[in-house]
Amino acid sequence: MPVQSSPSTPGVRPLRRVLVANRGEIAVRIIRACRELGLESLQVYSEADRDSLAVRLADRAICIGPARSAQSYLNAEFIVSAALVHGADAIHPGYGFLSENPHFAALCEKEGVRFIGPSSRVISLMGDKAMARRMAEEAGVPTTPGSRGTVADAAQALEVARELGYPVLLKAAAGGGGRGMRVVHAESELAARFLDASREAKAAFGDGSIYVEKFLTEVRHIEIQVLSDGDRVLHLGERDCSVQRRNQKLLEESPSPVLDPGLRERIGEAAVRLCRHVGYTSAGTIECILDRRSGEFYFMEMNTRVQVEHPVSESVTGIDIVKQQIRIAQGLPLSIEQSDIRWSGHAIECRINAEDPAQGFAPNPGLISELQLPGGPGIRVDTHVYAGYRVPPYYDSLLAKVIAWGATREEAVARMQRAISEMRIGGLKTTLPFHHDLLRNPSFRAGEVHTRFVEDVFLKAPAAALS
Repeated sequence: MPVQSSPSTPGVRPLRRVLVANRGEIAVRIIRACRELGLESLQVYSEADRDSLAVRLADRAICIGPARSAQSYLNAEFIVSAALVHGADAIHPGYGFLSENPHFAALCEKEGVRFIGPSSRVISLMGDKAMARRMAEEAGVPTTPGSRGTVADAAQALEVARELGYPVLLKAAAGGGGRGMRVVHAESELAARFLDASREAKAAFGDGSIYVEKFLTEVRHIEIQVLSDGDRVLHLGERDCSVQRRNQKLLEESPSPVLDPGLRERIGEAAVRLCRHVGYTSAGTIECILDRRSGEFYFMEMNTRVQVEHPVSESVTGIDIVKQQIRIAQGLPLSIEQSDIRWSGHAIECRINAEDPAQGFAPNPGLISELQLPGGPGIRVDTHVYAGYRVPPYYDSLLAKVIAWGATREEAVARMQRAISEMRIGGLKTTLPFHHDLLRNPSFRAGEVHTRFVEDVFLKAPAAALS
C-alpha cells in the first residue's frame, strides 16, 4: 500500500500536475497511473497525434509541433516550455524519445521541473555503454570480454578483435535498440562494418562512438527490473527477452524458463549492487546476456527508464512500476523491502506491431477499420488504438501489448494463445500471425530459445510461412 504523507512530511514534494512527454500506449499508461494517484495529466502531442487516445484521455493536451519527431517529441526546449507555461510540476518521459537524454533531464533540473527518472548525471553515466561497462566492472558485475572503453577508429577496433578472436560485436556507445550494432565474423569485413555502425549511431544518437565486445552465440537476453528511492534498492526479478528479431524484442516473459534459484539470486544481487554503486534512483533495468553453454551471465547495459515490457514484472509481483516511479519523484520512500516481494505465477507479453511478417516485417501504417481486443482470465491489453484510428507512419509501429498471466508457464502460454486467436485488427497487417505460429512452436513451448532463434531457426522452418 502507498505510504500516506502530508505536504509537511520532510523530503516529500507533492505533485499536482504531470506532463507526459511521449505518445502511444506508454502515454496512455502514464495518464492512467496519474489518475489513480489523483494527479492531473498534461499530454503533449504532435500534429499527427491530434486524434490519439492519449489526447482524449488526458486532463489537458497541447500541440508542440509537426509530425516529425525532431520537431515535436524530441524538442526538449518546447516540451519544458510547455511544462512551465501550463504549470506542470513534473515530466514523465516514458520510453524512447527523450527518456534517456541527459540534456533533457538537465534542462528539467535547471528549470525546476521534476524529471520522473534518475538524475541527468546518472543518465549520462549509464547511457554511455562503454562507461556503463566500467561502472559494472567497478561494482564487481561480470562483463563480456571487450575493449576498455570506446575505440578511436577501425584500426584500433581491429587490434581489439585480434585479441578477442572472431566473431566480435561492434556496438554504439550511445543509444540502443540494435542501432549502431554490427556482428563481424572475419577481419576482412571489420573496416566496412565499423564504418556502417558508426554512421548509423551518429545518425540515430548524434554520437558515432563504438566499442568492441566478444560476440557470444546462442545467448539468452535476461534483464532485471529495479526500483530505488535513493536509499533502498530492490529488484523485481528477471524478464527473459530472448525472442528477438534484429535485436528488437518481440515477446518477453517472467520468470525466465532457464534460471535456477541460485542464478536468479546472483543476477538480482548484481543488479542491486550496480544501482547502489552509481547512486541510481527511480525505476530502471539492468540488461544481461546469459551464455547457455557456460551458464555465466554478463552485464550488457542499463536502461534508465521504464521498459516496454514492464507489465510482465507487474503481473508476477503485483507492483505498479509506473506509480512507483511517480511516488519516488515526489520524495516518497519505497514502502516495501526486498523480503516483501513475492513472485506469483508466470507472465508473457506479445508485442503487436503494425508490420507485415510475410514481407520481412515491413511497417504497415494505415487506418484501423476493426478492433476486437481479447479478455478473460489473466489477460491484460495495453494499447492506444481504437477502431477508426489512423496509425501514422512517423513513429514506432507498436499497436498493443498483450499480457497473459497464468499459475504456470503452460497456463500463461495457453491463455496467450487464446488471446491472440480472439484479437482482430482490421485494415492493416500486424504481427498477430507471427505470434500465433510462435506460440505453437515446440522449441518455444519447451523454453529452448536464444536471441538468434527467430532469424536462424523459427523463420527458416516451413511452418513459419506467415500470411
